[in-house]
Amino acid sequence: MVRDDVVVVGGGLAGMTAALAAARDGASVRLLSHTENTLRQASGLIDVLGYTPDGVGPLPDPFDALSALPDAHPYTAVGEGGVRDALALFDDVTGATYEGGHTARNALVPTFGGRVKPTARYPASTAAGLASREADALLVGFESLPDFDAPLAADRLAAAGVPFDARGVTVSFPGDLRADAAVTRYARALDADEETDDAPARAALATAVAAHLDGESRVGFPAILGDEHAADVRATLEGVLAVDVFEIPTAPPSLPGLRLEDTFHDALRDAGVTIETGNPVVGFDATDDRLTAVHVDHLGTERAYGADAVVLATGGLIGKGVETDRAGVREPIFDCHVPAPDDRYDWFRDDAFGDHPFARFGVRTDDALRPLDETGTVEFENLYAAGSVLGGYDFAAEKSGSGVSLATGYAAGRGAANE
Repeated sequence: MVRDDVVVVGGGLAGMTAALAAARDGASVRLLSHTENTLRQASGLIDVLGYTPDGVGPLPDPFDALSALPDAHPYTAVGEGGVRDALALFDDVTGATYEGGHTARNALVPTFGGRVKPTARYPASTAAGLASREADALLVGFESLPDFDAPLAADRLAAAGVPFDARGVTVSFPGDLRADAAVTRYARALDADEETDDAPARAALATAVAAHLDGESRVGFPAILGDEHAADVRATLEGVLAVDVFEIPTAPPSLPGLRLEDTFHDALRDAGVTIETGNPVVGFDATDDRLTAVHVDHLGTERAYGADAVVLATGGLIGKGVETDRAGVREPIFDCHVPAPDDRYDWFRDDAFGDHPFARFGVRTDDALRPLDETGTVEFENLYAAGSVLGGYDFAAEKSGSGVSLATGYAAGRGAANE
């Protein structure tokens, strides 16, 4: 049986952070990921806390509100210091590709829907678009990319009271892309600067946009401006247009999320983490309240991986790390207790945008992030949980999902490494 110091189950932001933190603490680490990384569906923004659980916000400084969070909130277990340490790890991993580390305050980043989102870290590609800047902006959408309606987004930004004039236009993307082309196809065309009928793709795009400029000093595009050479694409457009160029996070699949995934995978490989994907964890071995191994289904054959400690980072209801049926709510791998009302009608509110209890479903833990059973006893002494598998918070309403994933992943990884 293969054995490691730490096995991390789940390959999202929480799992990758846990694996990296454990490896940097000297542990041998294996990361097991069954499905595609959830960063592919995320904006790439790192939100610590945008709104309080009571809906107060957007918060200028997320750290000012941490001490008032409920006891059940994951941030209460890791503390302010734990959040700051996790952000320091993130800053080290991402380097110049992300901004926001110079201040504890939230930035306001425009989204593809024309809203502004409070966030603590943001891709460098979005920096010129911050809503706090007073420079007028031209938003550019593409006829073949209906998910981003630039005129509508500009109107909504204006209605939100941003301190600049925003205007939106729709142009044709250069080249002959199919109407159903994935966003990665747009990125590849700009990465390679593919030839079109008129000019290379970057120059052709700049020419199409230049015709619509009317004194704006910055131009925003949906986040499709390259993948492997995104900085070069943006620099070329800025050079031709003589304006600042920024990306606007869009609906999934997310290129900023994919870029962040690649960055973390590079860091994990550099740290010596073994990464296995595509095979689900289907069982475990335990002795005297301690896990000794997890079992993976590999093409119909079970393989056991021994570990001194395990980190559970499989996601919440959306990621299937927490499941529901008529019998109740459960965590499906280690059968950890998930608190929930017995009556299913108490899981939600009649108001579609109300304070739904199901949004806070997840395992409850002690201060070391070890899951607790129904009586409040630790389930397994060497099992730690991180990310959206945790209960006690509504990451969508609070705008805290990636921050919780980082902070709890960091704490869980270090705890596991020191078993």
